[in-house]
Amino acid sequence: MGPDLASEYDDRVASRAAATGAAAAEGASTPPRSTTKDLEATERALSAWSLPSPEGQCGASCRCGPHQAKRADPTDPSPRTGHLSWDEYFMALAFLSAQRSKDPNKQVGACIVNRDQIILGIGYNGFPRGCDDHDLPWAKESESGNPLETKFPYVCHAEMNAILNSNHQNLRGARIYVTMFPCNECAKLIIQSGITEVIYYEAKITNVGPNSPSVGQKKQKDLMFRAAHTLCHMAGVKLTHFKSGRTVDVAIKF
Repeated sequence: MGPDLASEYDDRVASRAAATGAAAAEGASTPPRSTTKDLEATERALSAWSLPSPEGQCGASCRCGPHQAKRADPTDPSPRTGHLSWDEYFMALAFLSAQRSKDPNKQVGACIVNRDQIILGIGYNGFPRGCDDHDLPWAKESESGNPLETKFPYVCHAEMNAILNSNHQNLRGARIYVTMFPCNECAKLIIQSGITEVIYYEAKITNVGPNSPSVGQKKQKDLMFRAAHTLCHMAGVKLTHFKSGRTVDVAIKF
């Protein structure tokens, strides 16, 4: 720092100190431009993090979470353990995206990623752009039996939104992380877009078959998921049931 800059810096510090002292002398309860709120928000966010390591290996020397931001040995060159894997990271983003959904019954999220682990698109289930969330029904069933009084004819699924909102023209070879197994219509979009792998969290295929005594919406939905399963297999789209093997809890407080 040159002499002129040093002098200017000293003058600035002295001026700020004088202003702070004047405020205190006048009985001010808080210092001017205090960052107390920022510090409190940071402390709340850090204290909310919880990232247990696999098989309960956390101990006194645990390094597995943001709550262990500092090490006892600052010269230790090894990386932090217990970090999120790529699969955990992208599935977590899918779950986070699902929180944007207005659906009171089912919130679904999707995240599309290429071979270089770059995010190409994110989506969640909701009504089409320009359609007010309060002008269309969110009900799963209609008292009158009219399907137009339910959400199903109007909702865009998370996979559809992730594909249509993609920031890349070519999704060939990409994979999509979804919180729920895709339906047959989304399977068609996935195949046509060039996505080659679906990593899903919640499986939806049950034992309800075409000749099952089960009837109604459950049977219809099961057939849709079975059709999606068939389409993906025929098109060579890999289906992977996401299993982390550990519990990761991240609470965000703003």
